[in-house]
Amino acid sequence: MLKKFLFADLDDTLFQTIEKCAALAPREALEPAAYYSDGSICSFTTPAQRAFFAFVSEGMTVIPTTARSLDSFARVDLGFSSYVVLNFGGIILQPDGSIERDWQGRMHGLMTAALPGLQELGARIDAWAEETGYGGRTRLVEDAGTPFFIVVKDPDKVHANLERIEREVVLPWIADGHGDYCVHRNGNNLAILPTSLDKANAVAYVTERLRREHGEIVTFGMGDSRSDARFMADCDYAIIPRRTQLSKLTVETL
Repeated sequence: MLKKFLFADLDDTLFQTIEKCAALAPREALEPAAYYSDGSICSFTTPAQRAFFAFVSEGMTVIPTTARSLDSFARVDLGFSSYVVLNFGGIILQPDGSIERDWQGRMHGLMTAALPGLQELGARIDAWAEETGYGGRTRLVEDAGTPFFIVVKDPDKVHANLERIEREVVLPWIADGHGDYCVHRNGNNLAILPTSLDKANAVAYVTERLRREHGEIVTFGMGDSRSDARFMADCDYAIIPRRTQLSKLTVETL
């Protein structure tokens, strides 16, 4: 029988914040799934999510495929035993938890080359924020000694404010000769990434590893956002949670 592997995004796919749980399950039915650095609860699972995770864990191997860093992934309280894809595909962990060094070396070179563009755009966004009185600022996300992307969060969690930054600052900058960068906006996160940083690339790398280890396999992809669609499309089957950005763009529009 062919071995089966599920590449699964984490946040808003296998669990979510308490605010987003309100539309999915009553408070008393929730269980903690991830934590902040101070030990307080960050995200919860619903009964349906727990049942789904138990179901897929019986018949396939779940491979987290997430934007989370090494530190924030370590604070996820779910059991995983295989490869892990972190930082939008910037880092791959091997089953023993160590960083896959060949992939890390490749990504470090690509990300170092992309860093000046991220710094330039970050300065433009911060200058715009200063001029307009906007309270948010950019943050460069680095992990294991490698810079990966910049992110802006709205301090008041007004998602429409991030749309304005994307429209007035980011998209014009990309159109002005910076096509090797792309935007990922979902909820209260506006991230700008080098196009060479892509979960799909890391998933393809891990999939090839798995085929060398196990022969022919069956792959599943699961995610909630537009940016997840690329790696999901490369899998044999795709799974989309309801009431997510990706479901609203696909199945819920039919």
